[in-house]
Amino acid sequence: MKAIRHTGIVVENLDKALVFYRDILGLKVSKQAQEPAEYIGKLSGLNKDVKLTTVKLSADDGNLVELLHCPSCSRKLSTDRSLFDKGISHIAFSVADLDFEYKRLAEAGVKFNSSPCVSPNGYAKVVFCQDPEGNFIELVQVL
Repeated sequence: MKAIRHTGIVVENLDKALVFYRDILGLKVSKQAQEPAEYIGKLSGLNKDVKLTTVKLSADDGNLVELLHCPSCSRKLSTDRSLFDKGISHIAFSVADLDFEYKRLAEAGVKFNSSPCVSPNGYAKVVFCQDPEGNFIELVQVL
């Protein structure tokens, strides 16, 4: 493996997800596409009529988050999740000033697990929040 290309997040409400990742977190939309049904149907093992919109958002360092919106997929997502449920747990973002981001995001209505905590070794200040669909986001400030 040469690099991590992107992290994909399936969302039920693309507009709300974009407000969170683009407008609140500040990621930049680098590409939005309606994937060809035949291609994505074959690739995913679903039927040829699958409709999928993808939006790639980039952080300042070039890392990507990809939102996947599939209204034709029947399975509903659960927002009742625990940080330690099986599967992908969270995405971590580095921030310059965690106290500032915590206050800014809380004022925007973002749900947090706790207030920021300093790691036991004093290396970082950390907090977890959730996107509108219950996915966990870790914010880390190296001290």
